[in-house]
Amino acid sequence: MISFTVTAVVFGVVFLAELPDKTALAGLVLGTRYRASYVFAGVAAAFAVHVALAVAAGSVLTLLPQQILHALTGVLFLGGAAVLLMKRDEDEEEIRKPENQSFWKVSGAGFMLILVAEFGDLTQIMTANLAARYDDPLSVGIGAVLALWAVAGIGIVGGKALMKRVPLKLITKVAALVMLTLGVWSLYEAIAG
Repeated sequence: MISFTVTAVVFGVVFLAELPDKTALAGLVLGTRYRASYVFAGVAAAFAVHVALAVAAGSVLTLLPQQILHALTGVLFLGGAAVLLMKRDEDEEEIRKPENQSFWKVSGAGFMLILVAEFGDLTQIMTANLAARYDDPLSVGIGAVLALWAVAGIGIVGGKALMKRVPLKLITKVAALVMLTLGVWSLYEAIAG
């Protein structure tokens, strides 16, 4: 039986924790370049995998030392920033016509980006903790996946709306700067303990 209370609590906690995270940023960047529905399909599938892993793992992920977790997160942020900053500029025509991209290529890119970037993320660990605490994996899983999908949707839709007013180069540079800042901060937390 699904507990709506547990689902609602998990949704709220995960949504608020993920909203300022790299997911909205990744969705925003992908949403500016590709068809939103294709991006969402890949991102949603990746989050479903993450939530399933977190719920199955329960509290096992919490056994990782905090410093290692921060260091791994920092390296992933810095890697994401480097990819964004080093990416060659695309033709304007390619940016204006994202529908030329195949479903499998775009959704696969979204899936892989989120699968790698979100592994070991705070919300994945939080989901594992909540699954262990409530001993209700289905309710926790539903609440977490709906929260993650909501944040991704906001990022993707926001990316489309933002693209109409702000150049893609600026969006990419700002996203890289935010990821760089988060990477440095995570590494600082790993070193400071």
